[in-house]
Parts: sequence; structure tokens; C-alpha cells
Amino acid sequence: MNSGDRRLGRRAFGALAGLGLAAPRVLRAQTATEMAPHERRLYEAARARNEQVTWYTAHYNSETAEAIGRAFDETYPGVQAKVVRTTAQVAFQRLSQDMRARVQNCDVFSSTDVGHYVQLKADGKLEKYVPENTSQIIADLRNIDPDGFYHTTSIGTVLINFNADRVKPEDRPRKWTDLLDPRWKDRVTVGHPGFSGYVGTWVVMMRKLYGWDYFTRLERNKPQIGRSINDTVTMLNSGERWVGAGPGATTLRSASRGNPLGVNYPEDGTLLMISPSAIVKGTRNPNAARLFMEFLLGKRASEVQVQNYSEIVRSDVPLFPGAKNLSEVKLIRPTTEEIDQGIPEVKELWRETFGV
Repeated sequence: MNSGDRRLGRRAFGALAGLGLAAPRVLRAQTATEMAPHERRLYEAARARNEQVTWYTAHYNSETAEAIGRAFDETYPGVQAKVVRTTAQVAFQRLSQDMRARVQNCDVFSSTDVGHYVQLKADGKLEKYVPENTSQIIADLRNIDPDGFYHTTSIGTVLINFNADRVKPEDRPRKWTDLLDPRWKDRVTVGHPGFSGYVGTWVVMMRKLYGWDYFTRLERNKPQIGRSINDTVTMLNSGERWVGAGPGATTLRSASRGNPLGVNYPEDGTLLMISPSAIVKGTRNPNAARLFMEFLLGKRASEVQVQNYSEIVRSDVPLFPGAKNLSEVKLIRPTTEEIDQGIPEVKELWRETFGV
């Protein structure tokens, strides 16, 4: 296991145990004198060249991604971020099509499938850049690529989510294997590893723990399969499905709005997602792209994420209400090599098993 895959320390995540969230403050643009020197240099260079940044992202849901884009625009007036949010595999397909056509549309690429970066780096498609703000994030999230081509800008969890109106407390699944119980036939919802990096990583992890038989048995319960992992939240809210393998942040955010949703941190392991970002080689907006990378790792971006119920990479911003202290739960995660090799394999197995 390389340095990017080592187990996240309990001490590091203990710092993330925010129990409340201050009322959202009004965000405003920084003045040049309020910016850190490295930010100011990039900002002034980007303004002088009229640079903008296009961000292909699979991190977060659409609303959160757009909020981050707006916060960047407000922080650095005149240097705007164009947000293109989709699922991880679709984002990668779009980037690959751009590259084959020799079209430079994307400046910063943010995927939930770390295998994308392994391939892009090997093909010489990424720009080496180590943001100065990397030093401000949780130590165990740094240096996922020792060569400095891609960096952790987002984390998340895959949990068991459920419709609290439909499922009695004593019946709520507590382990991943509980989703295989015949009582949940026609009641389970999951995403698709062919579209979602979160789902792909979860499938790789379940196969590692339980073998492919886990999904052979899951198929007997006839799960409703969406694309994005966030689709499970929609299906649970409608009451069409009752239990699922879903995103912790999006589920709790929906619950905060009065929807009858809840989560369990599985006893056999909460899947921790480490999601990188990188600058695309040959960007025509190098200063804006570097400034955006600094922003993604900065305090203000974390504040926006928390306001939108997303986990964060910094320890100096309290978490959103309902998020559990990750130092208190069992965390599981495949290695980078297992994700890189495993997702293409499980996508084929998935289609053979589920027919989609």
C-alpha cells in the first residue's frame, strides 16, 4: 500500500468532530491585501490575462458544485469558474473525447475514481502542480500522488441510508450484508459503477470483503439501479425504495430539509472516499487553474461545502450537523491499485449480473 492509501489516523479525523454549525455568513470578495501572497500572485496574473477556469467535476451534487463555483467567483472577482458537474465516468469520457479531438475545454478535473488519475498521469495528460494550501489539509490526505500531479480535494462516505418512515428502527440494516436479506426484495436502491466513481469504489470494496457472490445475492433482491450514487436519495425520498447504499452527506442534507431519511455507519466498515483534483496538461488558463486548485483546498471552500452538508479535507472548519466523528467508526477503503484495476473489472461483472 503506498503513502496515498495508508489508513487514515484516528487523531487526524478526531479534529473533524464538529458537533454544530454556525449560521451561514454572508460571503464576500477578498481584497487583494487579504489574499495570501501566493493567491494574490495567481489572481493578478489571471486577471491580467483575462483567464477563466472550466471545472469538470463529479464531486458533490450539482447544487454544492455550483455553490463552490459561485464562491470562487465572489472571492476572485473577474476570474470566473464554469462548473460542469456530472458523474465520474461521464466526466472522464467527456475529457477523453476532448483530448482525442485536441480540444482544450477542461482546466481542472475532479473525479471520484482515482483510477482516472493513474491513467491520465501515465499518459502525460496532467500538469504537475503542488498547491501551497496542501499544507493546510489533514496530514493523512496529503501526497496521494508523491509526484504532485493530483491532490485530495474532497472526501466522502458511503453509508447505509434508509427511509425512516418506512423502516422501523429495529429493522434498519446495520451491516452491508444486511442488504442481502430477502425482506428487502424490491426495496433496495443503489447506483451504477459504470457511471459513478463512488459506486465503483463501493463495488470493488464489497467484492474484496465478500466476493462477487455478494452481488449475485443482491441481484435476487431486485435493486432499483440509478446512475449517480445521489440517485439513491431521490428513490428513498419518494418511498419507492426503503434502503440503499448511499452518500452520507447528500442523505443527511436531504434529511435536514425535512425528508424522512437516516443513515447507519455500517458495522463492517464505512467506505471512505478520497477524491482528487488535477490540472489538465496544456491548459490555456494556467494561473486561473492553479488559483482554483488553491481555492478547493482553502478554508472558504470547506465552509461552503459544510453549508451544503459535504465532508471536508480541513480540520479547522466544523462539520455539518449529523455527521459522525470518523475517528469513532471503522473505515474501509481499497488501495489505489485495487480501484484502478478493479473498477473496469466490476463494471463488466455488474452488467453480466444485473443486465444494465
